[in-house]
Amino acid sequence: MLRALGLAGGLAVGAAGAQFPEYSQQYAQRLAGAVDELSGFVAEFDADARGLGLSRQAALEGLAEGGDMGAARAETMGAVIARHARLSADLEALRGAGPFTRAYRAAHLTEPEIARAALSDFKPALPLTFEGAVFALFGFLAGLGFIRALGAVLRWPFRRRGTA
Repeated sequence: MLRALGLAGGLAVGAAGAQFPEYSQQYAQRLAGAVDELSGFVAEFDADARGLGLSRQAALEGLAEGGDMGAARAETMGAVIARHARLSADLEALRGAGPFTRAYRAAHLTEPEIARAALSDFKPALPLTFEGAVFALFGFLAGLGFIRALGAVLRWPFRRRGTA
C-alpha cells in the first residue's frame, strides 16, 4: 500500500513540477509587461520634474507639500517608483534565463499581483521538452521521497524492538 501511495505522490508532484518551466515563462512575460507599463508612468513623472528643473526626489517633496491631495499623490507616485525599481530588478534577474536558472532565481517570481494573473491564465499541459521532463523527474523523486518519509514516521511507533 505504501508503495502505491509513494508512486501516486511521486506522480502528482512530478506532474506539478513539470509545469514550472511554462509557468515561469508566462510569469516573466507578465512581469515584462508590468515593467513596461510602470516605465511609462515613471518616465512621464521624471519628464515633468525635469521640465520644472527638479530632480525626482525634489519633485516628490514639492508635491507632498501641496496639501492633502498632493501628499497622497506624492505617496502614490513614490510607491509606483519603488515598485518599478523592484520589478525591474526582478525582470533583469529573469531576462534571458532558462527554466533551470529561473528555478534557481525563484525568489524573483513572487510579486503577488503578477503571480495571480499568470496563474489565472495558466493552463497545465503535458510538457514535451527536456526541461519539463527534468522538472517532472525531480518532482517525482521529491514526491516519492516525501511519501516514504511520511510512511516511515507513521510506522515508527509500531516498529519491532530487538529483544535483549
